[in-house]
Amino acid sequence: MDQRISLITLGVDDLPRARAFYEAGLGWTPVSAQESVCFYQLPGLALGLFGREALAKDAQHPIDGRFSGVTIAINGRSREEVDAIFAQALAAGAKALKPPEPVFWGGYSGYFADLDGHVWEVAHNPGSIIGADGSTTFQADETQG
Repeated sequence: MDQRISLITLGVDDLPRARAFYEAGLGWTPVSAQESVCFYQLPGLALGLFGREALAKDAQHPIDGRFSGVTIAINGRSREEVDAIFAQALAAGAKALKPPEPVFWGGYSGYFADLDGHVWEVAHNPGSIIGADGSTTFQADETQG
């Protein structure tokens, strides 16, 4: 199997409210929208927003509301871009979990929760390259085999 992720889907309580957040808070435009789901095309993958109850029914698995330990990240080209993205998300209603700050791995990172509690990291990683299309490539760690 190829090493890839094609789509990340987030269950949301109120799809119109969630769409408004992603469009105002992150500046994204959906490529497809239906009554219970919408999709945003990102470099190399897509993000879907799906009504929480409809997603649970589709997956045949209840959503229990716990933090799953999964986060979604947006890498910025600089610390300043991280700060700007973080501020834009907060202005659209996101909850600050950890303001951006220098971190142990040599980068700069902060976390916010979107309107449905999904945890997002905004980070600048000096060891990654962000292409003109927004795709992120991580440099190989030369200490690894």
